[in-house]
Amino acid sequence: MKDLLQEVRQCTFCEPHLPLGANPIVSGNENSKIILISQAPGRVVHESGIAWQDQSGKKLREWLGVDTTTFYNEDHFAVLPMGFCYPGKAKTGDLPPRKECAPMWHQTVLKHFKNVQLIILIGAYANKYYLSKNEKLTDLVKNYQDALPKYFPLPHPSPVNRFWRMKNLWFDEEVVPELQKKVKEILKED
Repeated sequence: MKDLLQEVRQCTFCEPHLPLGANPIVSGNENSKIILISQAPGRVVHESGIAWQDQSGKKLREWLGVDTTTFYNEDHFAVLPMGFCYPGKAKTGDLPPRKECAPMWHQTVLKHFKNVQLIILIGAYANKYYLSKNEKLTDLVKNYQDALPKYFPLPHPSPVNRFWRMKNLWFDEEVVPELQKKVKEILKED
């Protein structure tokens, strides 16, 4: 697993299309219990090289109900974005993740995890790839129970999505407490 993730981190397949060059962000080990499959690293994460070390990560940890130490413990959480590198800036937020990464790497990496109890799909790209190309993200999140026990669909925790959260108050009231309960149950087994 360690060698495989090192190989992913050295990938330069998409480099000609990346404004800041390749810097694949991926983490975990064969014992990781929860896999976070998200969009792609933002510029701040690209520069630091540390997944979710930005405002989105702060909000995600809040939703998960975990502190920074727990979040970055690879026995607990693995990070496997749809696109491993920062794709560049769009009009609002970042460009979509590169389409090559997930088909090229995901299945190979996922086979190496031995203790996965939950895969959290974060944002529209991850949810469309793994759950449904046709259903709206809001419906997937609202009906999260349909994806359990394997997946737990979430919106992206980006500050850009604050309007979605304001329009869908049920998310913080109903879904987040259930997510926190599930994460706590999984991590309690240590």
